[in-house]
Amino acid sequence: MIKNDNSVNIKNGRRQYHHGDLRAALVAAGLELLKSRTVDDLSLREVARAVGVSATAVYRHFPEKRALLHALCREGADLLGKVQAEAMTAAGGGAAGFDATGQAYVRFALANPALYRLMMSVHPPEGNLDGELSAINSAMRLLRENIAERLPCGASEAQHRLAAIHAWSLVHGMTMLMLDGQISADDEMIKSICTAPSVL
Repeated sequence: MIKNDNSVNIKNGRRQYHHGDLRAALVAAGLELLKSRTVDDLSLREVARAVGVSATAVYRHFPEKRALLHALCREGADLLGKVQAEAMTAAGGGAAGFDATGQAYVRFALANPALYRLMMSVHPPEGNLDGELSAINSAMRLLRENIAERLPCGASEAQHRLAAIHAWSLVHGMTMLMLDGQISADDEMIKSICTAPSVL
């Protein structure tokens, strides 16, 4: 089993909350709670208790659970994008850096399974996961930038999109197989991930 180096690290919401930053505290508490329960088990009242406020206070920022889930998706996207960018820099950029982003993607999901499954299942009101305003927008933006650098000059927009989908499908498929117990979460398997686009 791999070491969960990329798990979301958030302090207890009750200690973190201060007046004027309730929305951020609620999101942080939601992320923290997802470490120990599924999305179905998460409730607005539970998030309110974790922060130390009334349910009414929560409803001012998140009138329904789905609104909170969208916010958690966006925060998860930022965290995933940050982890991938750091992995790319550590690998020195280029093709090796691109591969490192794919490996970081899988590690992040394995370390944060409930959050990852949420990110893959809740489509934001702006569009679907393949859209320009995706629930994993920052990570998707990094993917597209890497694809643009790897494809030959003159590649069409359709080729760029297809290459991005191929690369994403590789890491997403590997992730889901591991999360669902179809294959072991083996570190050597993760290290073998190569996300550079093939000839289209």
